Amino acid sequence: MQRRQIFSHVAAAGAAAAAGATLATSGTAAAQPAAPTASAGSTLDKIQKSGVLKVAVIPGQEPYFHKDLATNEWSGACLEMAADIASALRAKVEPVESSWGNQILDLQSGKVDLAFAVSPTPQRALVIDFSSPLLVHSYTTIARKGFPKVVNWSDINKPEVKIAVDLGSTHETIARRYCPKATIMGFKTRDEAILAVSTGRADVNVSLAVIAISTMKKNPNVGTLAIPRPALTMPTNLGLRYEADPRYKNFLSVWADNNRFSGQTREWMQKGFAALQIKPEDIPAEIQF
Repeated sequence: MQRRQIFSHVAAAGAAAAAGATLATSGTAAAQPAAPTASAGSTLDKIQKSGVLKVAVIPGQEPYFHKDLATNEWSGACLEMAADIASALRAKVEPVESSWGNQILDLQSGKVDLAFAVSPTPQRALVIDFSSPLLVHSYTTIARKGFPKVVNWSDINKPEVKIAVDLGSTHETIARRYCPKATIMGFKTRDEAILAVSTGRADVNVSLAVIAISTMKKNPNVGTLAIPRPALTMPTNLGLRYEADPRYKNFLSVWADNNRFSGQTREWMQKGFAALQIKPEDIPAEIQF
C-alpha cells in the first residue's frame, strides 16, 4: 500500500467532538479545562466535508512559516507539512494568521483545526490535545554585541541581565524557569524581542534554535548565538482540540511518527532552511530537530 493510501485509510477512520475550555497564555492566568463532550460533528468530519484544513500560521517565523508581503502567499516547512496532511485528508490548506500566544485560543475557539510547533506543557495539556512529537528542539540565546559570551544559563540568571522574549511562547517559559533572577522583558512578537536586543534595550533573547539560526542568517550583526549548558531540548507537537473520539488525534500521531522516523520531517525542515540560504552544514551539530 502506498504512503498516501495508508494516510487516507487512517484519516477516513473517523470523527470526534470538540470540547471547550479557556486558556490563559502559558505561564500566566490559570486555565479552565473542560472535559471532551459529544457534539454533532467533529474536526475530522468538518475537514473532510468542507475539503478545507485551517492551519494557524505565524509571520516572521522562518523556517516554519514565511509570508510573502507582496503576494500574501505563505510558505515554509510547516506549510509543506500541512499540505501533506491535507492531501491525506483530501483537503486543501487554509492559512489563518495567528501568533505563538494566540494559536491555542484559536484552536479552542474553532478558528483553526491544527497548530504546528506546539510544545506540550502541563498547562496546555489541560485545555488542548497533542499528537505524538513532530520534532525535538534545542534552546539557544542570542546576546547583544558586546555582551559576555553565554556559556551556562547561570551566566544570564542575574537581576542586571535583561532577557527579551515573546509573550506566551515556550521561549518565555524557558527564560522564567532557568533565569528567574533575570529581568524578563515581554514583547508581543519575537521580532520585537530581537529588535530590543539589536538596539541594546535588552541583553539576551531566548529562542528555539531553528528560529535563532534563521534570525542570525537574516541579520548576522544582531548579536552572538550560543547554546547554553545544560543543553535544553523539548519536543514539539501538533496541537488540536480535545475530541471525544480519538481518531483525528490518532491519524495525526501516525502521520507525525511516520515522517519523523523516515527522516521526511528533517527534509522538510532543511527545505525551509534552504529558502533562507542555510545549508545543513551551517547548522551547529549540537542542535536537534
